Amino acid sequence: MLKIRLKRLGAKKAPTYRVIVINSTTKREGKPIEELGYYNPKTKDMKLNKVSAEEWVKKGAQPTDTVKYLIANCNADGSLNYKKSEAVKLSKKALAKKQAEEEAKKAAEEAAKAEAEAAKAAEAEAPAEEAPAEESTEA
Repeated sequence: MLKIRLKRLGAKKAPTYRVIVINSTTKREGKPIEELGYYNPKTKDMKLNKVSAEEWVKKGAQPTDTVKYLIANCNADGSLNYKKSEAVKLSKKALAKKQAEEEAKKAAEEAAKAEAEAAKAAEAEAPAEEAPAEESTEA
């Protein structure tokens, strides 16, 4: 049975992989039937011959779960379609500081809003008080 799997290369704690087609009974670093590309998980750098990989799957080669993911998220040019998450983990101290800043900002916005409403109310009351006084002088 043929497998499409990763062949590990690189130094200790700095892996890089080649995407290969190989017999399932052969060891991981054995001689491949065909090399389809490479993948660096640290930098998310990848180059894959997607057309050839899909042809091997049609012929009956079984891709591993990781290789399935790489083929599914591969662009037409062979690069990985990877979106880095924008979430940043903060320490407890930094998180507390950020929450305090947000609360202060909200309080300032509410105070400004209340002040604007008070100014509007004062303007509305001032003409209302003047108008009846003018009417009483005319009569």
